[in-house]
Amino acid sequence: MSVSVNGVTKMYGKQKALDDVSFDIHNGEIIGFLGPNGAGKSTMMKIITGYLPPSSGQVEVCGISVDENSLELRRKVGYLPEHNPLYLDMYVKEYLRMVAGMYNISQPSKCVEEMIELTGLTPEQHKKIGSLSKGYRQRVGLAQALIPDPEVLILDEPTTGLDPNQIVDVRNLIKEIGREKTVMLSTHIMQEVEAICERVIIINKGHIVADQKASALSSLQQGDEVLVTVEFNKPVQPKLLLDLVNVKKVVSLSETSLLITADRTVDVRPAIFTKAVEKGLILLTMIREEKALEDVFHELTR
Repeated sequence: MSVSVNGVTKMYGKQKALDDVSFDIHNGEIIGFLGPNGAGKSTMMKIITGYLPPSSGQVEVCGISVDENSLELRRKVGYLPEHNPLYLDMYVKEYLRMVAGMYNISQPSKCVEEMIELTGLTPEQHKKIGSLSKGYRQRVGLAQALIPDPEVLILDEPTTGLDPNQIVDVRNLIKEIGREKTVMLSTHIMQEVEAICERVIIINKGHIVADQKASALSSLQQGDEVLVTVEFNKPVQPKLLLDLVNVKKVVSLSETSLLITADRTVDVRPAIFTKAVEKGLILLTMIREEKALEDVFHELTR
């Protein structure tokens, strides 16, 4: 088990930021940690990294309690906070060598070179951090988080403020890192979660409201019915498909298009295709509508 969170509560004065939160993250998982602003995401991440103590409850990272051995914990965890704190007047290699020295890395120069290559900083390694684009500054932040070779990597909004090309680059880098390490990723970008994460944990008002495989989360919220949109090469009447098993309703969208409401328990698409063949129709499109992760997020947190 890489991360074990058991009954964690965090109070800021009288305000309860986390309320009896529990979850486990297994070795090698890439977890999407989602929630609206103020839900408790950053607080939970800071507790896992040892930056904040919980008011109550237990957190272990790689078998180490966050309350007992802070220095050993920091060697196991790499952390990229939402607001990436960097020394803008330092050069990239100079800064990374300083970080390597803080961790007492035995071969700091070799380690820094490896991190520069891994994070794609080679073209910018001799520049001052302050002269870098936001995308390259995020890479510097990732490099410093990876220097101690952590088993667990915590990333809080790693692609905020990046342009589309930079976002793709950082996503690919995170997926590459995730092949060898456990990654916990906080983001507001649903497409990012769908592209990177295997599992999704959603937190709202300090409570865990969902913890599922990313592929299964949407289907859990779909309900008993499914919508299928079809388009044929000729005009069709709704009654053509009403006699199909599990079809509940058929509505015309145009002369050639229909919207079908069917029972989710059986996939109605093969029967639609067979009916089209029987009637000599060509099926131009057939789209089964599913809720996106963004829709599920809204339902669980609004």
